[in-house]
Amino acid sequence: MSPHTRLIRLAALGATAALALTACGGQAASDSGSDDIPQGVVSKAAAKKIADRYQEVNNKANAAQDEELLGTVEAGQVYAMDKATYTLFETWPEKEKKAYTKPFSYRDREYVIPRKGTATWFAVRAKSSENSENSVLLVFDKVGGTHKMVLALWADGEEPPKPALDRHGLAEAVDPGTKVGKLAPSDLGAAYADFLETGGKKKGKALTSTEPVENAEKTYQRSSTEGAAGGKATEKFFAKPPADPSVYALRTADGGVLALFPAAHKQESLLKESYRSIADLVPNDEQSALGATRGALITDVFEGQGLAELTPKSARITAVDFQHVDAR
Repeated sequence: MSPHTRLIRLAALGATAALALTACGGQAASDSGSDDIPQGVVSKAAAKKIADRYQEVNNKANAAQDEELLGTVEAGQVYAMDKATYTLFETWPEKEKKAYTKPFSYRDREYVIPRKGTATWFAVRAKSSENSENSVLLVFDKVGGTHKMVLALWADGEEPPKPALDRHGLAEAVDPGTKVGKLAPSDLGAAYADFLETGGKKKGKALTSTEPVENAEKTYQRSSTEGAAGGKATEKFFAKPPADPSVYALRTADGGVLALFPAAHKQESLLKESYRSIADLVPNDEQSALGATRGALITDVFEGQGLAELTPKSARITAVDFQHVDAR
């Protein structure tokens, strides 16, 4: 601390992603080749090959924090998040580094494959060799002619409903813009961000109260009353377009819709005017690694994803996952 300038330490706030690794595998729909039997987006054999390759390459990329290698099997929102994870790797405790680079596999795999012509993607539901309690939903979409993993959501204590399957074992993809009750799947990211931005006074009104939504509201209330840097700075959240806007939705066996959606927001910490001539906000190690420098304003950017269940009567976000991706 300089004897002439009082430095205010600023800790990064907002939701940050758990160090959950992502990979996949599974089972698929019929692939008889008959003209009379509808086909899936991919065959069982192709889906297994895509999933197994992702798992193998992801383990190698995580061990070396090699984002170019990871980019051969990953894209979209998850890739934007994981590239930042690699940037932040050196700021972690040794125990977390070791856990992250340990090879893993997925067990109890199930493929959820929409009918060919109705979607370009398929999903995998599985459990990790490192986590046998909660399942994860992974989405593989066709990007640049290759299926890559684009979203990955852990069922955080609440397992999602089973997808509806037709008599051929194929799932029903739902247009993300189709409203189910008050919201469409494509509305979910903005509705969640509204709780951080306004406490849920606008778009967030349509969301049912769940743990992720309640936590976002608490974050808004705390930032509004306490600010940052011990009250010497204000703290505000602003919704922003996600790195990849793609939303994926499936009809469920109970008649609802299961949606996996991207979300993103900025967090701005601004030193109050009365302190600007005598103090600076100082970034922590994570913010520094992402590019922040000390000054009167620090802006943090978070990219994330969510899992939700929609019915005509409710819109329930059951899990969210965010990664700190930038700081200035």
